[in-house]
Amino acid sequence: MVGLVGDLTLIASELVTNAVEHTRDDREIRVRFTREPGAVLLAVWDSSDARPVRKRPVGGVARDAAPDAEALNPGHEDGTGGRGLAIVEALSTEWGVTRTDPVGKWVWSRVADGVRG
Repeated sequence: MVGLVGDLTLIASELVTNAVEHTRDDREIRVRFTREPGAVLLAVWDSSDARPVRKRPVGGVARDAAPDAEALNPGHEDGTGGRGLAIVEALSTEWGVTRTDPVGKWVWSRVADGVRG
């Protein structure tokens, strides 16, 4: 299972970041890791009812990149939001969303040792 640590750390970072950005300020965020035979199930809960939206990766190559002077301004939207779910999908054996009552959802990722979906 040690080989999963890097992938799980990146997935946790992406899912917790999404939860922080989309949940109401007065609500909690929960993170759960469950060890399974040959896999780890990571789940992040937040109080938002909005389903996460996976966007396509940004095209282009490194030489096409140009500095964006506005990138450091608070509230600047560069159009690259939502790309983290593509990372979650690439590193997960499977992932999904499970709604909870009365509000909220668990966004989860299962990462199996040596197997990627």
